[in-house]
Amino acid sequence: MTALSLAVTDSATMLRRQLRHMLRYPSLTVQLIGMPVIFLLLFVYVFGGTLGAGLGGAAGAAVGGDGRDEYLAYVTPGILLMTVGLCATGTAVAVAMDMTAGIVARFRTMAISRSSVLTGHVLGSMVQMVLAVAVLLGVAVAIGFRPDATPLEWLAAFGMLLLISLALTWLSVALGARSKSVESASNAPMPLTLLPFLGSGFVPTDSMPDWLRWFADYQPFTPVIETLRGLLLGTEIGHDGALAVAWCAGGTVACFVWARRLYERAPVR
Repeated sequence: MTALSLAVTDSATMLRRQLRHMLRYPSLTVQLIGMPVIFLLLFVYVFGGTLGAGLGGAAGAAVGGDGRDEYLAYVTPGILLMTVGLCATGTAVAVAMDMTAGIVARFRTMAISRSSVLTGHVLGSMVQMVLAVAVLLGVAVAIGFRPDATPLEWLAAFGMLLLISLALTWLSVALGARSKSVESASNAPMPLTLLPFLGSGFVPTDSMPDWLRWFADYQPFTPVIETLRGLLLGTEIGHDGALAVAWCAGGTVACFVWARRLYERAPVR
């Protein structure tokens, strides 16, 4: 058996391990799926009337409608990205549990691919992400979200979510591997769920002060949000699509290398 086939087989085994954990301990999965839905309902029904009426300009014209319906269309891409960030947070916790519970020491004595343990975590997190995104979109459509994307645009939007999920999940794997406890691992990736607020996820960046607008325009999440919004709602994407792919590809490679080094060098705790 070649090294590549061994890695694929062992990664599939580790993925099955993660899926069984999800089935046996569903509370974390339910939380990761439920929180984005709560945020969506909160922003649409509590803040949506006021924020939707204030969108105006190109943002308002692109999504049409008024008030809550308009804001629902605008905010859904931002909540989608927050969903990916929350799922990545769960990965950091799972990796830290493995690193601190002694199971890694056992894996290191077995004839398995060293990368398969981390790959299993990443694939399991992406399965959770797909479930969470499907539930969120179902709720959004049920309360009035009406994207006009073609099948090809839907496919591109899903691919964009997979790319950003891959980057954020490898980052969370690295954060979980370097954490000294499960508690610290649960807090380390929290900025991932806050960055959409400091971008174009919830309000247009031109409504922000100049100093904050500069950060919002150039942070990694904004081009991803604008790409999703353009694919689903037909707004202008411009150069945001290329920037989003570049951020995702670069982040995935950098975080993968970082996570592998941390895992290989980490003392067995």
